Amino acid sequence: MSTVPTITARSDAERSLVTAAVVNGTDSQWYAAYTFAKHEKRVAQQLDERRIESFLPIYRTIRKWKDRKKELQLPLFTSYVFVRIDIKDRLRVQQVPGVVSFVSFGGIPVPLRSSDVETLRQGSANPMQIAPHPYLKVGRRVRIASGPFAGTEGILTRRRNGYRVVIAIDLLQRSVAVEADEADLEAI
Repeated sequence: MSTVPTITARSDAERSLVTAAVVNGTDSQWYAAYTFAKHEKRVAQQLDERRIESFLPIYRTIRKWKDRKKELQLPLFTSYVFVRIDIKDRLRVQQVPGVVSFVSFGGIPVPLRSSDVETLRQGSANPMQIAPHPYLKVGRRVRIASGPFAGTEGILTRRRNGYRVVIAIDLLQRSVAVEADEADLEAI
């Protein structure tokens, strides 16, 4: 049984924005529709057939098998399709086969920032330059993938202009901080 994503922490200002959008039925906004696994393309197609504005960011990847290589187009965010609707029309989206629910807070669908969706749209115009990356949260254990510290594990901390990984040397009971590019970090 899969779990439906909900947002657990919101500021009072964001809660009032969500509530105002629901109560007032303001203009259409972007929402994230949660789908069954591997149903994203079909859901996007059905939304298009029903004339509901949607966006499914796609990236291209080459998968290798023993006997061949194949270029695939895969969803950037598995199990999510973005829809632009007036909140009053959410039932039209939920009736589409394959849609489980909306990403919500307290049972109320949470609108996405339009700027985030527009940035994704511009970035996915060239699917060869966009690819998924694990969500790196400050405080999480990470492994450095390349460079002189390749293979070293540490705790991710944030700095003004980038990322810093704190590496603990237990035997000496000391730590060192290493500057690292986000692309060189892997979640553990």
